[in-house]
Amino acid sequence: MKKLADFIVNQRNKILLIAILLLIPSVIGYARTKTNYDLLSYLPQDCESMIAQNSLADDFQLASTGMLVVENMPDKNIEKLKTEIEEIDGVKEVLWRGDVLDIAIPKEALPEDIMNVLYSEQSTLMIISFDEESASPRTMDAIKQIKTYAEKECYLGGLSAVSEDVKDLTQQEMPIYIVIAVALVVLVLYLGLSSNLAPFIFVLGIVFPVAYNMGSNVLLGEVSYITKALAVVLQLGVTMDYSIFLLHRYQEEKLKCSQRDEAMSNAIQATFTSITSSSITTIAGFLALCVMQLTLGRDIGLVMAKGVVLGVLSTIIILPALIMHFDQAIEKWQHPILINSPRKLPDFIIRHYKKIFALFLILIIPMAYAQNHTNVYYDLSANMPQDFASIIGTNKLKEQFHMTTTHFVLVDENLKSYQMKEIGDKIEKLDGVYNVISYESVIGGRIPDEFEPEAIKEILNNGGRKMILVNSMYTAADDQEIQQLNEIENIVHSYDEHAVIAGEGPMTRDLIDVCDTDFKMVNVLSVLAIFIIIAITFRSLSLPIILVCAIEFAICINMGIPFFTQTTLPFIASIVVGTIQLGATVDYAILMTTRFKEELENGCEVKAAVKNATAKTAPSILTSGLSFFAACIGVAVIAKMDLMKSLCMLISRGAVISMIAILVVLPVLLLIFHKIIAKTTKGWPSATAKS
Repeated sequence: MKKLADFIVNQRNKILLIAILLLIPSVIGYARTKTNYDLLSYLPQDCESMIAQNSLADDFQLASTGMLVVENMPDKNIEKLKTEIEEIDGVKEVLWRGDVLDIAIPKEALPEDIMNVLYSEQSTLMIISFDEESASPRTMDAIKQIKTYAEKECYLGGLSAVSEDVKDLTQQEMPIYIVIAVALVVLVLYLGLSSNLAPFIFVLGIVFPVAYNMGSNVLLGEVSYITKALAVVLQLGVTMDYSIFLLHRYQEEKLKCSQRDEAMSNAIQATFTSITSSSITTIAGFLALCVMQLTLGRDIGLVMAKGVVLGVLSTIIILPALIMHFDQAIEKWQHPILINSPRKLPDFIIRHYKKIFALFLILIIPMAYAQNHTNVYYDLSANMPQDFASIIGTNKLKEQFHMTTTHFVLVDENLKSYQMKEIGDKIEKLDGVYNVISYESVIGGRIPDEFEPEAIKEILNNGGRKMILVNSMYTAADDQEIQQLNEIENIVHSYDEHAVIAGEGPMTRDLIDVCDTDFKMVNVLSVLAIFIIIAITFRSLSLPIILVCAIEFAICINMGIPFFTQTTLPFIASIVVGTIQLGATVDYAILMTTRFKEELENGCEVKAAVKNATAKTAPSILTSGLSFFAACIGVAVIAKMDLMKSLCMLISRGAVISMIAILVVLPVLLLIFHKIIAKTTKGWPSATAKS
């Protein structure tokens, strides 16, 4: 390691030049990385709803659809509008009454089922299908053009339209997220460090791993908009303390060494050992997300684990060049440190450790219960900003056409007409079903074959299957809709055991089932992985239990608070936040425990060792925890989307709660269980006096 450290110091200018040049391919890679705005597309491909969705795309060429509500417009103008929309690149076709019956014929001549679907009191409905999936750039561009007709009282609703609004808002807010996060982190670093310039050097240093991480995402093909929006903020909060470790160690080594180069070489060697050991737990926490069936977890996990690795490498290889380049300025411009060690805290812990432990035992059970009973929502459009054009359009679909969600039931084409009619009649009698549309219900022998509308035939009969459209008055993810879908399945499977149902409702139902499994699996795996790492690091059976308990206690409090405030969380938060909090803040516990061990090795008795460990690690833990908090809290305050707001609020609050738990609860656990630790840990130093 010494040769590598010397090489980094001696070649620092060349390394810095190469690092700057590598920003060029990173920017190109970032520009070429696709962003996925459709979270439902991350469902496992073997889910029944995804099989149905693929059939909808392949057999019926309905990769994605949108519903355009047109108000107060004459039919002849609507026909012209239909033609204009069909000419937009990415639009496959537009279905309206002209595809069923010539507009010269009064609309009252339409079959009743079609009349109910296409007309309300003052509006008419166009069904727009696109050539590609909802989240593709081509579909997004087409939707953007369709939305320009809003001035003509045209409102586009549906998941495709919502995805496009999410894209616009994310692109607008992302630069603001980054600016706010950087500004708040710089403020915390300014308060926690003596140098006026060091915070800005650290931010400059973090630019490299962030750029490399975002640019290398092109190798993954695409990332979700959640990953894209959060990655920079999380990487900033999680890896900033590595920079602090290097600077502090460099300043210590300068007091011992006569040459700056030697001091930095020693600092690199020492820092490499400490940050690689601490970063392993963080990386393990993020990688645990990769086992999720919902591949959004793999998306977040891979990008963040990669970001931590790049953060470690950049701290060891690139940051030394920056620090040495600005060394004189860093030392020259100083101010008093404002985040100091809480001097009264160690004594308070020792005096009241039994009460603190009792409070820990009293709180952990109800908070664990609260965590497991916090309400979660799965309806992806329910908590979107109400001024979204897509939400306005979707609300109009609900109010004027009773189309809250639409189910696409796909059955075998060999079913007889009377069977199709029976299926439709049975489904229409179910609670919450507004209407049912099938080829048989629209045409069904009432029109001679030569006059049958070809557009209707192409949409409802295709690819060896027949389609039945079921318009439901229930919202996706409602218990009532899940019950409705189960009943529809029972009906269609009695006629065709291979029938499937596509649409937002079935996909959301599968999302609920998948996430329930993912939540349990990710929690168990992340705890197990970190347990093993701690056990190997300390060669102990008891310390992993104690450290993980301290962090899990903090997670229980963080995730249990919404239960008492009656806050409903987005589904993804319940899965990923605990893992992120565990992986990102267990470093604090390792730092505290390592210092406690050192104090015992130096001859301190247990209480003195606890006091010294708390006092000496508090500044680092406070600065790191508050930096993590600062990186996320700004996003939580300004984000308009509830999904982003909730995730960042939980992560920022979790950082503070973990920080407090490690500074207050962990020392108590180390004090109370020190005898057990000594018996179950290889090479653990003995206490020199009674506790």
